[in-house]
Amino acid sequence: MTKALRISRSFTEIADLIAENEGQIADSFAAAFADGGCEVRLAASDECVSAEMPDPREVQLAIEMMVTTLFDVLRDTRLEPLGERIAWGVVQSFHKVAGGLEGEADHAARKLGDLVRENDGSEVANAGIEEAQTLCHGLDEAVEAMACMRDHAAQMFHAETGHPWSSPRATLTSGKRTASVIAAADFLAARRAKRIEAQAPSGPIVLFSGGQIWEDHARIWGELDAIRARIPAMVLATTAQDKGCDAIAAAWAARSGIKLVTFTLDRRLGKRAGFARNEAMMRLRPVEAVVCEGSGLQSHLARLVRDGGVPAHFIAQDASRTRHRV
Repeated sequence: MTKALRISRSFTEIADLIAENEGQIADSFAAAFADGGCEVRLAASDECVSAEMPDPREVQLAIEMMVTTLFDVLRDTRLEPLGERIAWGVVQSFHKVAGGLEGEADHAARKLGDLVRENDGSEVANAGIEEAQTLCHGLDEAVEAMACMRDHAAQMFHAETGHPWSSPRATLTSGKRTASVIAAADFLAARRAKRIEAQAPSGPIVLFSGGQIWEDHARIWGELDAIRARIPAMVLATTAQDKGCDAIAAAWAARSGIKLVTFTLDRRLGKRAGFARNEAMMRLRPVEAVVCEGSGLQSHLARLVRDGGVPAHFIAQDASRTRHRV
């Protein structure tokens, strides 16, 4: 992580960062903890439960207190340097639980799909489908809630440390189709569509790439702020480096609530991996690009951007040499 991002936040600064995005945070929790008003289960062996979801506001405040208290009790003590490690682990714990639940939900969805395909219209088959759908719905609901908690914990980690948290990494043709089968099929289709949007977010793509040695994060954030003002629905695509310009851009995306797509290297391509990554990013048909001074890979991407007629901003280490090509 670059030295520019290792900043100590005061209580007032953290409060301001939270207040700046309070509406968006509240909406996220309200959506993730919405009470569907139906019975669910979180394991095939569990009984169905109809208890309400936790209060969204109370969960939000609990997450904030959990992370900030860690830093508060260690601040100005000899253990202060460990605060970031512990807080990272807190976020990682939410991440692992969410990932485990997501795997269980995918397994349940596959089983539900099998039941739909094999359905013979009998009462027993329909009951099995309804039970499988109840489980799938409960697990998906739990994944949404845990992911929301993880994301907010990650936001608090970012507010405290100044840099973003990141983790180490068929159709029946029979006429016997019943209402429960159709409902289950619709459920699976909606689930697939939601997953696709999460993994391949729609929106105007803005490319970003830069060198690994960079200190002036304010210039990069200012450039990205200006682009976001013009393109509020933008999706930021970076070259996935964990320090320098890409780390600064990732921190900006976390602060701004912008979806981030990271393009890692395909090591199997050897020396050509970086150039292939640039070409893959260009195939996204970006509407704008930011390229900061760096290595030959940044020069290659800059040429692709120019040749493709993409409006671009080329940021040099020396501010007087920064150019805009719109």
